[in-house]
Amino acid sequence: MSRWVAVGLLLLTATIFAANHIAARVAFDHGVDVVTAVAVRSGTTALVLLLFLRLARVPLALDRRTAGRAVVVGLLLAVQSYGLYSAVALIPVALALLTFNTFPFLLALLSWAASGVRPARRTFLAMLVALFGLSLALDVAGRVSLDGGPGFAARWATIGPGVAHALVASLAFAGVLYLTTRWLAALEARLRTVLTMGVVSLVAIAAGVIGGGLALPAEPLAWVGLALLTVFYGIAFTMMFAILPRVGAVENAALLNFEPIASLGLAWAILGQAVAPIQVAGALIVIAAVVVIGLRRD
Repeated sequence: MSRWVAVGLLLLTATIFAANHIAARVAFDHGVDVVTAVAVRSGTTALVLLLFLRLARVPLALDRRTAGRAVVVGLLLAVQSYGLYSAVALIPVALALLTFNTFPFLLALLSWAASGVRPARRTFLAMLVALFGLSLALDVAGRVSLDGGPGFAARWATIGPGVAHALVASLAFAGVLYLTTRWLAALEARLRTVLTMGVVSLVAIAAGVIGGGLALPAEPLAWVGLALLTVFYGIAFTMMFAILPRVGAVENAALLNFEPIASLGLAWAILGQAVAPIQVAGALIVIAAVVVIGLRRD
């Protein structure tokens, strides 16, 4: 696969991931609750991949220790899934994804705390730049409008819960990445995905049953949103696992950070969610900082 084909396919994958979150917002706006969306998406993905594994005759046997570790990672992934979809339901999609995409920096801090290996100065500088860009993108001071904006307190009353959910999702995903590389790196990637997605689905179903929040959509657009978020997620996830191993995950994974940029255009065109030019500039700053970390060489 040529370099340019790989770049194009990974950018397409990031765009499909963005479309998954646009579809999720449509579903949420028409009555689908977050728990139902997580359960359907994760359960469908796990079942489809399990079918592929059976057809490919991939061994499914696991020792108890590995299975237990997969459950822990799956629980963290459940927190990530719920947190990110909750953020998408509460604030503009692009801002939710942008906040979530700070996970590489949280992963660096988590690795530092757990292993004592201090991140490089370049990583710290990138974190500071990303925080500056994120403050512009989120309009934390509440100044973006013709009349000077709503102000800091009013702005955070509006976006605070969504940003908090996205940050929790980011921290949980950093934990997923950290534990996966240390506990499950030797496990076949598709089997690992089936296990973790299966755990996410079971957790979501249990939470829905206990909390009374698991219910089928009542509106046609809700069904459309739920179906599309499931299909888009499954397609993007499959493309990611099919392409990255062929072109080099370390060298090319940062291209998937195009997702928040793609979501800006899709959210504007489909949902009517527009952001000010200064917020777009902030988003580009954050993505640039994340890409710098993603492309670093140790």
